[in-house]
Amino acid sequence: MSHSAVVPAAGESKFEFLVRGEHHVANGTLLGFWLYLMSDCLIFAALFATYGVLSQNFAGGPSGADLFDLPLVALNTSFLLFSSITYGFAMLQMQQGKLKGTVIWLSITGVFGAAFLGLELFEFYHLIHEGAGPQRSAFLSAFFTLVGTHGLHVSFGIIWLITLLVQLRKHGLTNANRRRLFCLSMFWHFLDVVWIGVFTIVYLMGSLS
Repeated sequence: MSHSAVVPAAGESKFEFLVRGEHHVANGTLLGFWLYLMSDCLIFAALFATYGVLSQNFAGGPSGADLFDLPLVALNTSFLLFSSITYGFAMLQMQQGKLKGTVIWLSITGVFGAAFLGLELFEFYHLIHEGAGPQRSAFLSAFFTLVGTHGLHVSFGIIWLITLLVQLRKHGLTNANRRRLFCLSMFWHFLDVVWIGVFTIVYLMGSLS
């Protein structure tokens, strides 16, 4: 099979097509990426556990109910969830071999991701300006660490997405680029799942404390 083929062979599943390649150990790539995601799961599990222990340690300072702006956080959550939907549209375009559609939907995904980061940075700036920085209490230290770590991952995801857009413009929907898009898709949806946990445990439950 030619390494430059961009459509699945007859009878070939989407997964088999994504990992196909004569000179690339594709199963090793996917296995390595799954191992990375599992390590990220452990990191976020530790951060959630730490937040759970410290979430009521206000040191006489403000609580989540005093600080959190739920409408703003809900808007930010919608940005990230919409970005997951648009990434799904990009994958559908990729499966159909449509480079232009893939690039357009990936670009929209990047815009939603950037909007999410912008609102998160605005929230951090506002909290610090109000004297509720990470040094104020154990609760705020755990909050900034958990939410900031997720935001850092989104930042890396956007950088990865931009890099892939450049690769797509340069090389098109090659097998290697398809594998990269598939890996980034798993990473992006993983961040959505983590954020749902953050929104529920940190913001919703914190607003009731």
